Amino acid sequence: MAVELTPRGSYGWEMPAIARPLLRAMIGLNAAMFRPFGTRMKVMGRPLLLLTTVGARSGKKRRIPLGWFPDSDDTWLIVASAAGSARHPAWYINMAKKPDNVWIETGGRKMRVVPESLRGKERVDAWKRIVTLSPGYDAYQRKTDREIPVVRLRRRL
Repeated sequence: MAVELTPRGSYGWEMPAIARPLLRAMIGLNAAMFRPFGTRMKVMGRPLLLLTTVGARSGKKRRIPLGWFPDSDDTWLIVASAAGSARHPAWYINMAKKPDNVWIETGGRKMRVVPESLRGKERVDAWKRIVTLSPGYDAYQRKTDREIPVVRLRRRL
């Protein structure tokens, strides 16, 4: 099973165009700070992993720090919320288009992973666990009519 590109929403939070370059700079800064400070960095109270994908159009490696949630041994759950935007985040599209080119760094380890969209009851159960640990994600879901994807990252053997 791979990452499924689900439909975009018809409404949701949108970042003002003037703030986008600032966001890109902050993501770059956070990615650079991940290696020396990663274990102390958090988003919405969650520990971070550094996700690397390959651009669907550019072919360039893209890195972004994301909060993660426990699933089982050697699997992690991440949420493609884009802060409640009607659009999917770029990393999610990259992952769907190039699923063989996905890596994470966490706990001092760098590894290739296999991404997989959660669907049906499995997604519903995971979503309940996620919003229990980090209620801000529920607020993101209320901002959009897009079903926010939950992706399992499984260590590639």
